[in-house]
Amino acid sequence: MNTEQRREIFARFQAANPHPTTELEYTTPFELLIAVILSAQATDVSVNKAMRNLFPVANTPAQIHALGVDGLIPYIQRIGLYRTKAKNVIETCRLLLARHGGDVPRSREELEALPGVGRKTANVVLNTAFGHTAIAVDTHIFRVSNRTGIAPGKNVEEVERKLMKLVPEEFRMDAHHWLILHGRYTCIARTPKCWNCMIADLCEYRPKTPMPAKGV
Repeated sequence: MNTEQRREIFARFQAANPHPTTELEYTTPFELLIAVILSAQATDVSVNKAMRNLFPVANTPAQIHALGVDGLIPYIQRIGLYRTKAKNVIETCRLLLARHGGDVPRSREELEALPGVGRKTANVVLNTAFGHTAIAVDTHIFRVSNRTGIAPGKNVEEVERKLMKLVPEEFRMDAHHWLILHGRYTCIARTPKCWNCMIADLCEYRPKTPMPAKGV
């Protein structure tokens, strides 16, 4: 895939969705941070349901830390790995209060020093909350990047490096969201909806055509 093909792909994404954003519901960088920590190996739908109950009760580091692990669990127990995530969230709140005055840090290093925050989570917060050019490679972006040929790579780190290099600069800020949404709703894992894909003519994926039955 060449530069002009990539530019056309992202131009189409932009035309269809000029202002993409995360499907996680949040109003502050802290709410986004907690939602993204909880979203690992869980759906945005399940996290949003939990946060609609939690945030009206506690939506600051001090308030959530005051709940403690046992107090937080009832709000998030329908989310996968909720016990581990509860411990990470409470410890993250403690560190935010102790090291950052209750604010969410704006550097990758400080974000990744928080429990439950890896490179992907840090990239989401940096991009979505603070407007940094960053691409968080999740399973959807990894799949779409490889399947389409936009930025093929053997692991998420390689795909991220290639996307940051190969996505035209004018589209780089929003590329993360467009690719996630495309993977979530069109370029799905098992049976991509190529018949309903706005970039099918530019994509390098070619599904195998079923052989006709004998006598047909």
